[in-house]
Amino acid sequence: MELVVLVVGDPTVPAPLGVRSVVPPAEAVAAARRLRPQVVLVDADTGPAALHAVETLAAELPDIPVVGTGAGPELVLDVVRAGATGYVLRDDAALAEVLRAAVEGGPAFGEGLAERALDGAASAVDAATPRLTEREAEVLRLVVEGLTARQIATRLVLSPRTVENHIQRTLRKFDVPGRAALVRYAIEHGLA
Repeated sequence: MELVVLVVGDPTVPAPLGVRSVVPPAEAVAAARRLRPQVVLVDADTGPAALHAVETLAAELPDIPVVGTGAGPELVLDVVRAGATGYVLRDDAALAEVLRAAVEGGPAFGEGLAERALDGAASAVDAATPRLTEREAEVLRLVVEGLTARQIATRLVLSPRTVENHIQRTLRKFDVPGRAALVRYAIEHGLA
């Protein structure tokens, strides 16, 4: 499947799939409106302007997923808090896979980065956050890791329907529209 990827930031960021345009952070929203890419890859290493671009894209064009990238994992939590669907290291061999996951509406993280974001957010748990049952928390943790309902069901010895019910209840508790938003919420609030 060919993807249309808009790259924001350093032109050395590889976009291995489809049509590719490279723009500076200040032009991200205008370029996304004009090109209507399937996914936007933002180089977080370009500084505060990149985080602002992520925030603006997430707010003004919520139907286009945004994935952050960088040379290291230090900015993963900042990028997710700004509104990105995920984060992948610039030289990660799974970059194309992560971008496809974002387009499909799922969690979009390179290996180990979702856990790093969760660990970084653990101290920021909000007291007003709705409480999950032990099973809901377990299912949420596996959703954040990128497992499908069927994979979660197999791992927890549940039916896929039961897993979907847990996911739907969790979506309602946190008032988020889908799995990608649920993953972002879980990371931001240190829940999984």
